Amino acid sequence: MTLRPLVFCLNLCVGWDALQLSAVEKSATLAPASFAYVLQADALGATPAIAAEKLNQSHRDWIVVDANFSEDVAWEASDLKLMRTNNPQRKILAYISIGEAENYRPYWRKVWLKNGKATAQTPSWLLHENPEWKGNFVVKYWHPEWQKVILDAVQEAMATGFDGVYLDIVDGFETFENDGKDFEENRINPETKQSYRRDMIEWVKKVSAQARATKPDALVIPQNGSALLESDDFLSHISGIGIEDLYTVGDKKQPGRDTREVLGNLQRILETKKPVLLIEYPQKTELQAYVKKRAHDDGLTLLLTNRELKTLGTSYR
Repeated sequence: MTLRPLVFCLNLCVGWDALQLSAVEKSATLAPASFAYVLQADALGATPAIAAEKLNQSHRDWIVVDANFSEDVAWEASDLKLMRTNNPQRKILAYISIGEAENYRPYWRKVWLKNGKATAQTPSWLLHENPEWKGNFVVKYWHPEWQKVILDAVQEAMATGFDGVYLDIVDGFETFENDGKDFEENRINPETKQSYRRDMIEWVKKVSAQARATKPDALVIPQNGSALLESDDFLSHISGIGIEDLYTVGDKKQPGRDTREVLGNLQRILETKKPVLLIEYPQKTELQAYVKKRAHDDGLTLLLTNRELKTLGTSYR
């Protein structure tokens, strides 16, 4: 960027940021009455067009789908257009994991691992496999090379015509706050000299900037990591938040202290009128009724679905 006189530059930069945030704030004030969250869209139909038509007929205000239809097939702009046929105002968000690498993504290289172990080609940002999710690997999410991988994916998604991004593993900082021996809130990252939480906040802000470089009012929805909402700059750069398992864990009620802690974190974003998208997975009828009432009382938009995210589920507000 060509250097300008300082006052002009400050006015221009601050003015542009204000315009961007103003557009986002305005678009995020109305919570969707319903939403869909389908990461395996090929379970809805054998082709992108078939799946897109089912999503179009779903009557959901917002739709979250994986940035790609399947491992080998990408969504086309025409598919997104089809999803909006019955509702031109419908928002379609691209799911992208920014806190873990997945070995079924286009960016993955088989030479990175051999028999599950690192090789000479393993990037320095790639760490161990997540023991709870086979094929998912912890990453140094603050590393420039990893960030370039994801920013390229964000740019591609926005160029396809998505209305924004839905960011997973934003709570990845928790992995580093717990070193296997003890938990330390706001633990300092020796590589960046700031907390792992701050690293994640700065990372989400970069993703936000990338998405809004294409579409200034792009929606940016992080999933989980509600503790970050205490930071003003995190809150100002996001359009809402997705939360899983607030009231239940499968077919059991979440411990009350855990629910209260997350709800306490959510108060700041609820005060801004930005939406909270709640995803719950109970299968028992009585727990579904319990979750539905709690979500309504707390002002959250609820989706009851299956953990594999293969179906439309049911959504309420």
